[in-house]
Amino acid sequence: MKTLNLIKAALVGLAALGATPTGAFAEKLRVMTGAPSGVLNVPMNRAVVVESDEPFAEISIANAAIADISTLSERSIYVLGRAPGMTTMTLLAPDGSLITNVQVQVTPDVTEFKERLRQIMPNESIEVRTANDGIVLSGTISSAIMMNRAIELAERYAPNRVSNMMNIGGTQQVMLKVRFAEMSRSVSKDLSAALGVDYSAGSASGTTSLGPSMTGDGLGQLMIGGAIGNTQLAIAIEALEEKGVVRTLAEPNLTALSGQQAKFLAGGEYPIPVRDNDGVSINYKPFGVELEFTPRVVNGDQINLEMRAAVSGVDSSVNYTVDGFTLNSFKRRETSTTVELRDGQSFAIAGLLQDDFEDLVGQVPWLGDIPVLGALFRSTDYTRRQSELVIIVTPHLVTPVNGMALSLPTDRVKIPTEGELFLFGKTYGGTTAPKTGAAAEVAKQDFSGSYGYVME
Repeated sequence: MKTLNLIKAALVGLAALGATPTGAFAEKLRVMTGAPSGVLNVPMNRAVVVESDEPFAEISIANAAIADISTLSERSIYVLGRAPGMTTMTLLAPDGSLITNVQVQVTPDVTEFKERLRQIMPNESIEVRTANDGIVLSGTISSAIMMNRAIELAERYAPNRVSNMMNIGGTQQVMLKVRFAEMSRSVSKDLSAALGVDYSAGSASGTTSLGPSMTGDGLGQLMIGGAIGNTQLAIAIEALEEKGVVRTLAEPNLTALSGQQAKFLAGGEYPIPVRDNDGVSINYKPFGVELEFTPRVVNGDQINLEMRAAVSGVDSSVNYTVDGFTLNSFKRRETSTTVELRDGQSFAIAGLLQDDFEDLVGQVPWLGDIPVLGALFRSTDYTRRQSELVIIVTPHLVTPVNGMALSLPTDRVKIPTEGELFLFGKTYGGTTAPKTGAAAEVAKQDFSGSYGYVME
């Protein structure tokens, strides 16, 4: 039985081999003649000196690319780690007999790596271990961005050999609140006048109309007529003004795990016929409120948000007829962007202020240019449309709660009895305060006026 004692790396030997000493390393091995010894662990780019109680005459290394060896004396061996991996070092006695086979395992230098981690991320609890020829990272880290930084640093010490077993602490679920708000206003004014003459003289008679034709449905029309001898005169005046206001408001909410995509659609699907070689098939186009986003919690309460939001609806004012099918057009407001903000902060990610103006004058040539009287031979249309659209997003970090703490729109609604429905005309039952559940908690609060889900 012979013993190999490992001591600190020799600085002179390191300088001779071009290695830079970054720390000390020592280990003891127990050697049995003719049998393999224990494993000698050597950090990469570091060296150890092995001393033997029995002089050796020859040493060899199976893979010089993993570890480099040289003799310092007949009892001392200098071992330098070159690349991660495992190889075998063989020692032979002067008579040619085998002293021992030493398994040399070269691992990444985690000592320096740990020191760099403490300097760069002092507040993170990261555990570093070696496994075969790689580095294993474990523990709990504060955010995904810190995890990526730790992995990037580990790749410098063990390229393509880093195993990530770290967990991200804190809240990693994001609820996104999106508000679509749109206001549209339109004003149109029409003023038309026409002069009609009906005459008869002997056997000659005729009717003449001067001015634009009336296109209205009778609303806002005024007819004035009279007769001069056999000639009848008629003046038709049409004046019409239309005003309209439209408000569109949608507030979809959606929750997703950090790094995972979530989709939301509240609306429907519109059938569209498509002609192909087999006849006519039906494709469906979705419409309504659409939301698609991917949140990433990058650092604490900082959220990177990649999203696409749209509001669409069927526009029945514009129709198309194709192969006997009447199709409607669609109105669609859509945005796609990537923003970064903190928990509870808001961004107006899209806005549109549109002001369209249009006027049209139709007249009888030359007669419509006559001052004052020319108004009888003109038709004037005036249209102005204004719209404003704003899309605001607000992310929140959320955690699961007990189901009893969540209320539903139906919690306060009770089906009416037959007496309440037929005798009193109530479409919903009495509003007796609930005794249990989230609705009971809401009922305990003192509210004045309407609250909750109200439909007018």
